[in-house]
Amino acid sequence: MNTAVLLAPGASAGRDQRDLVAIDEALQPVPVERMDFPYRKQGRKAPDRPPVLLQAVRDEAAALAARTGLAPERLILGGRSMGGRMCSMAVADGLPALALVLVAYPLHPPGRPEKMRTGHFAALDLPCLFVSGTRDAFGTPQELEAATAAIPGPVTHRWVEGGDHGLRRKEATVAALVREFVEEVSAGAGGRLRG
Repeated sequence: MNTAVLLAPGASAGRDQRDLVAIDEALQPVPVERMDFPYRKQGRKAPDRPPVLLQAVRDEAAALAARTGLAPERLILGGRSMGGRMCSMAVADGLPALALVLVAYPLHPPGRPEKMRTGHFAALDLPCLFVSGTRDAFGTPQELEAATAAIPGPVTHRWVEGGDHGLRRKEATVAALVREFVEEVSAGAGGRLRG
């Protein structure tokens, strides 16, 4: 296999988050690592500060590359909500990756559209998949499409009809959408991939 996938969980969740498990199962035989952040490993509920979360993503990506024998730029990084956001921020900060998979990206806190979490989008020059529910309080489809226009890499949006931020009972749909994207990207995405 010419790629592997690192999946990071949302805040207050761990590596066994339902949709991450569903994605892992759907992607077999692609190697998948579902990570936990340090606060979770230490039994705490509140997430660490971003520098700690970002370093955890870097460390887990390096470990996955070493375990699979793949170059870091062959890894697909991402995850759910905060986990996906941290992966995207690490990539914007220079962590190599083939693509990003961002499930339920937390565009802004619910009811606070002025607090956009998009400052790093202009540095994402790689294929990005956003899978979100059409009723996600962390960002409407219109808000997310407008915000992701700042991303220079190819952006794919997949909407889960009626899904909220938790995407409960939509795990199979989410996993199928991620598998489709991973297959496309790992096959070269029809020549769309850059360098």
